[in-house]
Amino acid sequence: MSINPSLIEEIRAASRTMVRELGFMKPTLAGTRYSPSAVHALLEIDMHGAMPAAQLVQALGLEKSSVSRMAGKLIEAGEIEETAALDDGRFKQLALTAQGKRTIAEIHAHGQQQVISALKRLNPEQQSLVAQGMGFYAGALKQRHLQSDETSGNTIEIHTGYRPGLVGRIAQMHADFYSRHWDFGQFFESKVAAGAAEFMGRLHQPVNQIWSAIQNGRIVGSIAIDGQDLGSNEAHLRWFILDDGCRGTGVGRQLLANAIAFCDEHNFSATQLWTFKGLDAARRLYESFGFELTWEDTGSQWGYPVTEQRFTRKPT
Repeated sequence: MSINPSLIEEIRAASRTMVRELGFMKPTLAGTRYSPSAVHALLEIDMHGAMPAAQLVQALGLEKSSVSRMAGKLIEAGEIEETAALDDGRFKQLALTAQGKRTIAEIHAHGQQQVISALKRLNPEQQSLVAQGMGFYAGALKQRHLQSDETSGNTIEIHTGYRPGLVGRIAQMHADFYSRHWDFGQFFESKVAAGAAEFMGRLHQPVNQIWSAIQNGRIVGSIAIDGQDLGSNEAHLRWFILDDGCRGTGVGRQLLANAIAFCDEHNFSATQLWTFKGLDAARRLYESFGFELTWEDTGSQWGYPVTEQRFTRKPT
């Protein structure tokens, strides 16, 4: 589709003016002492509620290290704090403090006044046109960004079957996540590694399969279906894990969809998975695929007391 070059330049000029007039060229934003990225971090937490740092990375489109440093400064300033997830005290999230809520109220008031001051200079029809046009343009920019991610070198591809390094990466990703959030140690990592290694020797069996998510040649996620170890024609969903930076991108849903399709293809009487109470995002994903909680109990076999859960999916 051909676009008038003069229209493009008008939009670019207007964008530059907005960036300057709204204060994005300054070191601080919205009447605060914080950078634009920090202000947007506070706004995201306010909008979505307490969230893990990995989710904030995805929302802001920044590097994990940059968000980590920024979050540290906001914690030090008393604007946000690390809180425990409702279902488990060891799963950490970022939430606004009382001070942070007051700061957010000031940010909103500042932004609203900027908009009101500008709109007063327009008639009602122009005001509606501005709101509608900006909405369309912002949506188009976001769509362009998402499509660019899909076609860039950061594209995540799903690979079926064994690939070199898979056992080690499964163990590492589990160890990284569960040591950080659940204080699991060497015993857990060794158990994961031994189980994955044993399973790889059975991949030639048609009822067993594994999938990995690959980004720039690196394994960043995994899931497996073990159709042998439970017996009774039941499938065991195992080693479902993602790198922190991949959470919230939809790759977990892709992996799970592959696994569920495999189970349906092989007509298992049920698919079982074991997890821990407190992983709320994962639970919502499981339930969206038809899994239901069928058992839970507290134990300390992993070196730390946890509430283990079993979810079951029956074929539709």
